[in-house]
Amino acid sequence: MKSLELLAPAGSFEKAKIAFMYGADAVYCGTPALSLRSRSELYDNDLEKTINYAHSIGKRVHVAINIYAWDDKYEEIKKQVIELNRLKVDGIIVSDGGVVDVVRKYAPDTEIHISTQANTVSYHTCNFWYRNGAKRIILGRELNKEQIKEIIKNKPKDLSIEIFAHGALCFAYSGRCFLSEFLSGRSGNLGDCAQSCRWAYNVYVEESNNPGNLMPVETDEKGTYIFSSKDLCLIKEIPEIIDMGVDSIKIEGRLKTEYYVATVVNAYRNAIDEYIKNPNMFNAEKYIKELEKTKTRGLTTFYFNDRNNKDFQDYSGRQYNQEYEFGGKVIKELEDGTTLIEIRNKLSVGDTLELIIPKQIEPIVFTIENLWNDETREKIQTVNPGRSEQKVILRIPVKVSEGWIIRRKKK
Repeated sequence: MKSLELLAPAGSFEKAKIAFMYGADAVYCGTPALSLRSRSELYDNDLEKTINYAHSIGKRVHVAINIYAWDDKYEEIKKQVIELNRLKVDGIIVSDGGVVDVVRKYAPDTEIHISTQANTVSYHTCNFWYRNGAKRIILGRELNKEQIKEIIKNKPKDLSIEIFAHGALCFAYSGRCFLSEFLSGRSGNLGDCAQSCRWAYNVYVEESNNPGNLMPVETDEKGTYIFSSKDLCLIKEIPEIIDMGVDSIKIEGRLKTEYYVATVVNAYRNAIDEYIKNPNMFNAEKYIKELEKTKTRGLTTFYFNDRNNKDFQDYSGRQYNQEYEFGGKVIKELEDGTTLIEIRNKLSVGDTLELIIPKQIEPIVFTIENLWNDETREKIQTVNPGRSEQKVILRIPVKVSEGWIIRRKKK
């Protein structure tokens, strides 16, 4: 059975390491100026570290230059492409035909991946991009599985196909949206989206015979979130995705936490491996249970199973997972058997924690029996994340490794 690349977001070098640790085959990232996540934390020096680290462990790095660029951006694009060529990045993600030309000229040995922003929804368009140098197409998220199968059937054999499998959906067509630019002056197509679709809006109706007489539509005290989509989740569909011949699945979330990256990557890694190892025993429920422990909106399969599906808007604006939060990250195991961790939320004696172990879907659940100050070794009852990289010592009932993520169950 053909394997499936698991492609994870890397908003920073540390997040890239977490993604690889929890089972990602590759990560995608971008520098702030030229990708569609200008608020990510990955700058040029981190990018070089990420690429070198990935290659040292046999993994891949894809870098996004997927803005729709004004002419005055092209000099910077040229410099960035030359630098990426020097760093031997594995693929450059682009959506603009002009940027494709720059990559072909200045990084001729680097794979060109056509971004979902390019709205590729047919094998005819796949073939066009292939003739213009593309090695991979990241399909538009609006396709259903039958359409994806038709594309795979009719594409060139050495053109790989990538689809989004998990994460935030955009209200607009494959992310090509002008709402943020219109309302806030921040262009989503230049990497500075204000996520205006997630804002609360007050809605009014006007009687046509009485213009100016605006009557509010009843909502709650926060208004209504008429543009806000649920989050995509295709973990139940992993068997079909593998069987149809998709080459790579992508997890959205370069701005999400290390806890989110670890949980989601680990769930999909286990799901892929379980199906490939024993197709008849695949059961997605345990993976859904883990995914629901992250801070997420409602989950939807969008159009994958049904072009007529309407269950993908979240009118409440709520984010789910009221029971768990990011507890901390393992720094190292100490000589006396205790563990030094970097905390991310308040921890207290008596709290229930869950240790997320790479390539193991069931977490290790334990209770904090003691906490020690990391500098004085004095016993304490509570520790708060009052300063950057705040640490504490506690005892974990299993052997741990650096970077493992801990979640805290809220009381």
